[in-house]
Amino acid sequence: MASESGKLWGGRFVGAVDPIMEKFNASIAYDRHLWEVDVQGSKAYSRGLEKAGLLTKAEMDQILHGLDKVAEEWAQGTFKLNSNDEDIHTANERRLKELIGATAGKLHTGRSRNDQVVTDLRLWMRQTCSTLSGLLWELIRTMVDRAEARVPVLGFAVHDPSQQDGRGPHPLLHQGIQLRAALRCLQTWPLRRWTSQGSSPFSASTSVPSTGSSLMPQKKNPDSLELIRSKAGRVFGRCAGLLMTLKGLPSTYNKDLQEDKEAVFEVSDTMSAVLQVATGVISTLQIHQENMGQALSPDMLATDLAYYLVRKGMPFRQAHEASGKAVFMAETKGVALNQLSLQELQTISPLFSGDVICVWDYGHSVEQYGALGGTARSSVDWQIRQVRALLQAQQA
Repeated sequence: MASESGKLWGGRFVGAVDPIMEKFNASIAYDRHLWEVDVQGSKAYSRGLEKAGLLTKAEMDQILHGLDKVAEEWAQGTFKLNSNDEDIHTANERRLKELIGATAGKLHTGRSRNDQVVTDLRLWMRQTCSTLSGLLWELIRTMVDRAEARVPVLGFAVHDPSQQDGRGPHPLLHQGIQLRAALRCLQTWPLRRWTSQGSSPFSASTSVPSTGSSLMPQKKNPDSLELIRSKAGRVFGRCAGLLMTLKGLPSTYNKDLQEDKEAVFEVSDTMSAVLQVATGVISTLQIHQENMGQALSPDMLATDLAYYLVRKGMPFRQAHEASGKAVFMAETKGVALNQLSLQELQTISPLFSGDVICVWDYGHSVEQYGALGGTARSSVDWQIRQVRALLQAQQA
């Protein structure tokens, strides 16, 4: 039990601890998040002590009842910390002694705070990962629901329109169901084009993903998506910091590891918020199919024009060059790419023939990619079935 100084380790030392060191050493400001699992661990440990014959049944019951009171105070927000509570373990044991007396001192028999902190964190991580997993599955479920809408969207390459993407609202099923891929799509999408007013193919809900401008009353800013993008930097920064802390540590528990708590708690809170906000964004996102169609332009089919020549037997590098020449010719003449005549195209390559007209079909452009992960309806439907099966298995 704690010494007269209030420290669990105080018997070895004479005199007061330097106040700067005391503050430097304390972790109660953040490891108080572990109060519930610390009580759970202590209750389990007291039962172990009773089985080992180190506590009587009456003593164990007294400790369990006292720990229930400690937990009740934490849950109701009435637990009061004092200046000697350097961490959650000290605080809970100190309060237990106040509630049940000297019997509380037997709880620490054969026990180290190193054991406690490792046990507490493992219990907390199990609970937290379960919660985050549920939020992740809900995001995936929402993404799949929206993917079934089958609204072709624009793909962007270096923030310029490139090709259609037939997989539904853009982040959906981008790289299977991996969260990092789904969020990467949210992070890299040109946000202002995404949600700008007027002819935008998308509009954001005013409740979940957007806020207003302090200057321009008409604006609706996609702040949620921008914050998700920025949170990724903080999360990866925390990871880098923790890896640096772990680098070169000897075996067993070292006090360096106290520094993992703030990182773990912050990342947990961040991920919980990100998953819920992302789910809200996807579920409330309004897709304007008419505007989406108006955003399509024939120059987006330049790659399809190159593939047309490839199917005629031309090597891709030559086909790419030929398609580029067609784009240049259209720009020079001031017409759309699909307005070039067959004769004009044949000045670039004799492989062009009357069936080139099929290239200018946007639906055909999407349906031609039937491979795994492609944009064709059959491919997207297969991907949706796979994710639906995973969702059902997860619920079983």
